Amino acid sequence: MAEQDLQISKIVQKERSRLRNFIRRYFPDPADAEDIVQEVFYELVEANRLLMPIEHITGWLYRVARNRITDLFRKKKPELFSDAAVEDENGELLHIDDLLPSPDAGPEAQYVRNVLLEELELALDELAEEQREVFIGHELEGRSFKEMSEESGVSINTLLSRKRYAVLHLRERLQSIYDEFVGSTKKK
Repeated sequence: MAEQDLQISKIVQKERSRLRNFIRRYFPDPADAEDIVQEVFYELVEANRLLMPIEHITGWLYRVARNRITDLFRKKKPELFSDAAVEDENGELLHIDDLLPSPDAGPEAQYVRNVLLEELELALDELAEEQREVFIGHELEGRSFKEMSEESGVSINTLLSRKRYAVLHLRERLQSIYDEFVGSTKKK
């Protein structure tokens, strides 16, 4: 039994750093990545205890990690744009719902509201993941670039660049819908 424990310890020492780096590509938060690393090594200990034969240990570890990552993505509830909040000039927290036409203002307002929310969500989904994360983090969650830089290890200039590309894409993507609704309200 002590020999098996020693073998597992060697595997953990050898593979931990690479496995964590692999997981961090999907979960930039170090705590989330470490949780998954711990789960993977827990499964290794369990497999060892149950005497399951594992021929290629490195491949097995990465397969278990990919399965954990997939499981977490399946469980993760998609963040809806309508749930996001921003601050007004007085520091008051406003939800995106507060900035859109009221659903109680009649069928036309409800239609406009639904179209805008759908278009916003689609436009955000079109962004590269890094751009979307920076845009949502800064604009909707109110996080500073410094804070995001410290958490992710990405330079502030890179984050600023990603946000700039996100804004340019969103502006271009949403301009036609804006023109459509502004034009229809001017005709009335």
